[in-house]
Amino acid sequence: MRYYLIAGEASGDLHASRLMESLKKVDPIAEFRFFGGDKMKAAGGTCVRHIRDLAYMGFVPVLLHLHKIFGNMAFCKKDIVQWKPDVVILVDYADFNLNIAKYLRKKTNIRVYYYISPKIWAWKEWRIKAIKRDVNEMFSILPFEVDFYEKKHHYPIHYVGNPTAEEVRNFKQSYHETKASFISRNNLDNKPIIALLAGSRRQEIKDNLPAMIEAAKNFTDYQMVLACTPSVEDAYYKKFISRTDVKVVKDETYQLLTHSTAALVTSGTATLETALIGVPEVVCYETPVPKLIRFAFEHIIKVKYISLVNLIAGREVVPELLADRFRIYNIVNELYHILPGHKEREEMLDGYKYVSEQLGDAVAPDNAADIIYKLLWK
Repeated sequence: MRYYLIAGEASGDLHASRLMESLKKVDPIAEFRFFGGDKMKAAGGTCVRHIRDLAYMGFVPVLLHLHKIFGNMAFCKKDIVQWKPDVVILVDYADFNLNIAKYLRKKTNIRVYYYISPKIWAWKEWRIKAIKRDVNEMFSILPFEVDFYEKKHHYPIHYVGNPTAEEVRNFKQSYHETKASFISRNNLDNKPIIALLAGSRRQEIKDNLPAMIEAAKNFTDYQMVLACTPSVEDAYYKKFISRTDVKVVKDETYQLLTHSTAALVTSGTATLETALIGVPEVVCYETPVPKLIRFAFEHIIKVKYISLVNLIAGREVVPELLADRFRIYNIVNELYHILPGHKEREEMLDGYKYVSEQLGDAVAPDNAADIIYKLLWK
């Protein structure tokens, strides 16, 4: 089979690359052509556009690159038609991919599958009309999306499992280092650890890390350890920690969490990773114009929560301090209540068990690949 995949961001590149590897298991003669990144290139096939030429975030960058974005869309449509794949697999990246799906439905008979749904349940719910019209099959990695699509909008989808749950599960099975060893090789103290996960982007770190440090330093019986991502240089972190007692661990977030007592976490996939490893957490997310953001959550955005943990549970398992609730006092108060000896800690850990059960134990890319290959033979 010939598979044309379109991923426009780093997370999509990762998920698509794993799907490609899984497709090769069920289809040894699979051919790939794609918009993607280095991970997809490593999986094999032909990269016709790299994500570094696709990923523009924010209103101004998008506006400045409109000509390039439209040029990439036009090229993608032409390239798909010329290559004649058996299926086009879209990976998140909604604005670009839904445009491609619309064109393919109008101009071709090529099947369109979507792996990892765009988050239309949060906002832009009106896009469901385009998805129902232009997308043949939807493959979801979040269990609550099943009710959103099937019960609310009568559009059947495939829940294939969650890649993060699988990654954490595999890590837990393979990681056996003692806390003493971890502390020794990272030059940490013997105090219990409060982990700081401030995000993977510079702006997130700038917005969230100072308040996290200010809050955590109130707990003098603990040490603060910052999880540093390889995509951000050490010098940038030093701007915020150079005059503090914060220690750092680089590219070992799962290892750090395994040996932590609690964590302060910027919203994102890290909130789910922290929960699945079993570390009580406070979700922190500073936003500009906090009152306006609170208004949006109450009147425009369609979901009650920002963290994947709460979205999957359907209730508040972890406290979310964003917008007008993002204050140092609130962080201190919530952190205090999830330390050992408090009932809120045990209640949160019970909530984590429910989240894990909801996610299940399916291997998402393998499950998706198997379904995709079988559908293509129908």
